[in-house]
Amino acid sequence: MEALKAFAYHLTYQEDDAEDLVQETYLKAHKFLDHYVLGTNAKAWLFKILKNAYINSYRKKVKMPSRVDMEDVMAFKENEVVRSPGSEDLVSEQENTLGDEVTLAMNSLSDEFREIIILSDIEDFSYEEIAEITGLPLGTVRSRLFRARNELKEKLRTYAENLGFEDKRGKPVLK
Repeated sequence: MEALKAFAYHLTYQEDDAEDLVQETYLKAHKFLDHYVLGTNAKAWLFKILKNAYINSYRKKVKMPSRVDMEDVMAFKENEVVRSPGSEDLVSEQENTLGDEVTLAMNSLSDEFREIIILSDIEDFSYEEIAEITGLPLGTVRSRLFRARNELKEKLRTYAENLGFEDKRGKPVLK
């Protein structure tokens, strides 16, 4: 459940929306339990349900006119930061796990790259499972993961060097 919450938070960036998405995922999983194939990865099945629920809710939100909460507007005018109780729980959990620099670098990746990195390197899904969850071809998953890791590596190069890490791979010789 915590892995689903973390993934949902990376999709929505709102703790309440992430919790709603996880709850919707479990409701849909229960409703369609007869569609689950025994012997397949249940975690991957739940992640796919969550991803599809997010896409459906996103499409629905895009079609709806935006709503404005007057309390938020008034607070903004008064330069107050409005936070819901416990809204920092998932954010601080992620930051404590990864560190500020890594979190900032992860958040600066495009949504497509961040999603693949999270599913592969944090949630430990195989390429095939990621392809199933995201609905992407296997080659696209591999390509995006390769490009995402390279982009993340570049964003974290200075940070790693400051910590004393060095790139031990052979450097290309320029002629």
